[in-house]
Amino acid sequence: MSAVALVGSVTALLKPATLDRLLLPFISLAAGTLLGGAFFHMIPEGAIALSPLSSAVWLVMGFTVFLGLEQFLQWHQSHRVSAQVRQPVTYLILIGDGIHNFLGGLSIASTFLINPSAGVIAWIAAAAHEVPQELGDFGILVHGGFERRRALLWNLASALTFPIGAILAYLVSQRIDVSGLVLFGAGTFIYIAASDLVPEIKAHKRLGDALVHFGCFVFGLALTLWLALVP
Repeated sequence: MSAVALVGSVTALLKPATLDRLLLPFISLAAGTLLGGAFFHMIPEGAIALSPLSSAVWLVMGFTVFLGLEQFLQWHQSHRVSAQVRQPVTYLILIGDGIHNFLGGLSIASTFLINPSAGVIAWIAAAAHEVPQELGDFGILVHGGFERRRALLWNLASALTFPIGAILAYLVSQRIDVSGLVLFGAGTFIYIAASDLVPEIKAHKRLGDALVHFGCFVFGLALTLWLALVP
């Protein structure tokens, strides 16, 4: 997952117009896989050992923490580079990414510990989201004054908090039940998809674009559902 942060290097190989055409369909796919991963894999696995109310509390907690994180950092993962972006915002993005990846490491590793196959799906869904996010973050860092190499290195540094969170989840699992962390992670997946990604794919008025984006979204949902039904 940390290596995904290096995806910004592909921008040197693609024309801006090509990258723009690919980004929104990929964001649509990411939204579908995030929601599918949360509802079809993480919630069923995490809720087994907890009461319905406890499961709901952990789920809402994950959603709320990410809302608070974005509010506190005044940062929205819109995957677009604003003309007003300046140096201070780049550091907020790096801090926010570091916290985001740490929490992701906690929740996805916890899912692996409960059910490895569900952990794989959670990782795939998270990776599908990380690719367009890291492309957007890389663009903002470069726009904010970072050289390309420096932007890649700092993006990678913020992503290294993911394995730190994963290791912590493993150590904690030796002492306590990590089912709540799985549901917490599902809540963050739902928040990212509903708050950050879905608004992106709804913003375009051309019918052809809307159908492509909706098709990618449904494909992401269908893929995660199919993987949940496969023995």
